[in-house]
Amino acid sequence: MANNKDDASRDSAPDLKILGDQITLQPSGYVEPPPSSAAAATAHDEEALMKHTAHFRSEPLQFLREVSLYVSGTGWRAYDHVIGQPIFYQGFSENMKNAVLSAPLLNAHIARLAERRLAVEESQGTLGGGEHLKNSKDYVIRKSQRRSALEKGLREVAEKWTDEMICKFESKTFIRGAYYLITQLLTRAYHQGIHVSSEEVIRLRRVAEQAAAKKQSIVFLPCHRSHVDYVSMQLICYRLGIALPVVVAGDNLNFPLVGSFLQHAGAFYIRRAFGDDVLYATLVQTYIDTLLQGGFNLECFIEGGRSRTGKLLPPMFGILGFIIDSLLSGRVEDTIICPVSTQYDKVIETEGYVTELLGVPKKKENLADFLSGGSSMLSLRLGRVDVRFHEPWSLRGFINDQLSRLGQSPSLSIETGGTMDPVLRQKLLRTLGYKVLADINAVSVVMPTALIGTVLLTLRGRGVGKTELIRRVEWLIERVRAKGGRVAHFGNAPLSVVIERGLEVLGKDLVGVAEGLAEPTYYAVDRFQLSFYRNMTIHLFITEALVSAAMYTRVKQGGGPAIQDISMQDLRDQVLFLSSLFRGEFIFSGEGLSINLQKTLVGLEADKVITLKRDETSGEITSVGLSDVEREVGRENYDFYCFLIWPFIESSWLAAVSLMGLTPPPGMHNEVWIEVSKAQNSAQLLGKTLYHQGDLSYFEAVNKETLKNSYKRFEEEGIIDIVKSKDAKIPPRLRLSPEWQPPRDPQTGNLKALGSRLWVFTEKIAASRREGKNRRNGATVSTRVVRLTDILGTRLFVQAVSGVEPKAKMKGKGKARGRIGGEDVVEGSVGSTATTATTVSHATLSSEDALALKKSVREGRRRRSLEKRAKL
Repeated sequence: MANNKDDASRDSAPDLKILGDQITLQPSGYVEPPPSSAAAATAHDEEALMKHTAHFRSEPLQFLREVSLYVSGTGWRAYDHVIGQPIFYQGFSENMKNAVLSAPLLNAHIARLAERRLAVEESQGTLGGGEHLKNSKDYVIRKSQRRSALEKGLREVAEKWTDEMICKFESKTFIRGAYYLITQLLTRAYHQGIHVSSEEVIRLRRVAEQAAAKKQSIVFLPCHRSHVDYVSMQLICYRLGIALPVVVAGDNLNFPLVGSFLQHAGAFYIRRAFGDDVLYATLVQTYIDTLLQGGFNLECFIEGGRSRTGKLLPPMFGILGFIIDSLLSGRVEDTIICPVSTQYDKVIETEGYVTELLGVPKKKENLADFLSGGSSMLSLRLGRVDVRFHEPWSLRGFINDQLSRLGQSPSLSIETGGTMDPVLRQKLLRTLGYKVLADINAVSVVMPTALIGTVLLTLRGRGVGKTELIRRVEWLIERVRAKGGRVAHFGNAPLSVVIERGLEVLGKDLVGVAEGLAEPTYYAVDRFQLSFYRNMTIHLFITEALVSAAMYTRVKQGGGPAIQDISMQDLRDQVLFLSSLFRGEFIFSGEGLSINLQKTLVGLEADKVITLKRDETSGEITSVGLSDVEREVGRENYDFYCFLIWPFIESSWLAAVSLMGLTPPPGMHNEVWIEVSKAQNSAQLLGKTLYHQGDLSYFEAVNKETLKNSYKRFEEEGIIDIVKSKDAKIPPRLRLSPEWQPPRDPQTGNLKALGSRLWVFTEKIAASRREGKNRRNGATVSTRVVRLTDILGTRLFVQAVSGVEPKAKMKGKGKARGRIGGEDVVEGSVGSTATTATTVSHATLSSEDALALKKSVREGRRRRSLEKRAKL
């Protein structure tokens, strides 16, 4: 039997091929075109799920033939006999709009809103007539007419918003043309096509048939890394004859021409934020009710926006909340949930992601960029897209199971207009969200580019030779499989060829090669962008990475095993601390820390990475250390796990250090509030400075998303207080909680960070940081870093109270308020009075915001006490 250890497909289902309308199984992955004409003759009738289409220049007759087949709707292209409810007919949009506007839920809310407004007008006396005339016939008639007018106005607004919001599956001719156009673009950019598992697709079709018979919807919940996600999903459903899902999309995509195109292809536009607009929220709920009641498929991204970092983001509960309320209210009996993973050899937008993560504001979508982006796609060679479908499951079954576990009746239902215990609802939502993320991770495949990126970013040296690169990728594939992960496969191609293709897709801008050496040596050119692909594998090894980082608190001390071994208690404490620190950053197993830690230690021992010393009597683990085998191979496997987590530890340390700058400067009280975005931008600037000065090992530690996640965790733990005003014009603001503020030297005004509660917390993070020559002298680090963060923090306070950038050139004369920490503070100036007044009002809290803060702080303390978990 041939040795097939290089064959990455041995434990995966084959990809799908289609012969006409019949689904058949074919060899997996990308297969080169048959070399002989005889072979071509036997294969010409078969089609890949997504195949290359003819080009007008090279094959004009074939190109015209293909276009005519789509226009005439020949065969499967007709899209006539789809699995699901009827779509793409004249009048579809009007029928959907009428169903929404006639829904009892919407009309009940419109009546309530009109009644509230009527009550306000009545109390203000704008309806006319004195108190003694309120029971007169004329007054009652006038009141009834005003109520009707208010309801009519609200219905007109609702009708307008509905038309802007709903998808418009109207024309089969349109969707056939759209399918052909998008396939042309996508299969030229992703030249190795879109691949799916045959087993998963056959199962999906079977579930879709059952759901259609019951008039139930399938809710597709994909991860979100690219705009290509929803395009590929629509293409797959079209090609397989499954009713296209209605796709929840942000209204930022609803710009001229493109917005209408997407709406007719399935886009359902919603605002990014609803605020206090009860009518709009009710309208969204009603539309989702209508879709689920009618059995129409729905698609929304569990993470909300696109992941700029390559790994899964925490779940967003907005649309999930509407879906779950549809079932809890009894308005919808059941719906089917289908988690979906979409992986790429290369993501088109990664360069744009890097600029955003480095602090450059995101550009607003527009037609020019859309057209230029589409045309530039034609010349790209981005490899392939792999789409995997988790086994679908009943949402009603999930809710009943969770309610039973929580001691509630599975028949729990809310009558329309009723309420549910918010804590219980939030538990349901949170469990649902993280279950979907776990299901996505379970079916995700690791792409060759992710394997290469991971290896290159977990090397201790500058680069790696081709032979060593293959060896480490092979080792990584084995580790992925051992952890229950799946690796994308490329048919019978040997691993060396797969790696060559992966390097070609990544390109020389990401991975360079040094020629003229004893062997070609590959190295990371753009580590920041390459980290996107490394982050696609980290979820598989997160517990190993945390254990390794906890062990590093001893390993970095050097010396023999006696010095480097760590006690089980110390290891547990540091792992508990780190896992709590990264609770919002990674998706952890729901089995709990003790079980996860035990499994991880046993697994690392079996892999000969560590040795476990046990008590002779009880058999309990007493200490953990590196194994002799791991020392002999230069700690390469142990280092691999450390390198995975170190950039995130660096980022959390940076975020914690930046908080010290939020200590009010001398002479300023504690009630000055800083805009959250400005504080995070200041932290990013601090990180860039420390990186160039050698105090940060990883430039990706300044990643804006990771810093945001750290700030969110600090808020959850009460380290910082954040206030979100009801006034949409006032941005969220923060302050360092008083009990976490380091003291200042009364003589010099300098921060006395060492020994403070915040410094101890920061040092606990630093204990697991990668050692560096600039960081071995703790006193030097504390002096330099604290000085920088204090300077940047002072600038934030100056800007908050003055409304102007410090040291900026001012027009006209302003009244000086004095100096704070060496920075000029100006109260006002010609041409900037309005800006100053607005900013000053933002720097202090209104009485309403102050009350909301007290309530928030009290609830946060109560929640942390009830959760009974490790405190940061």
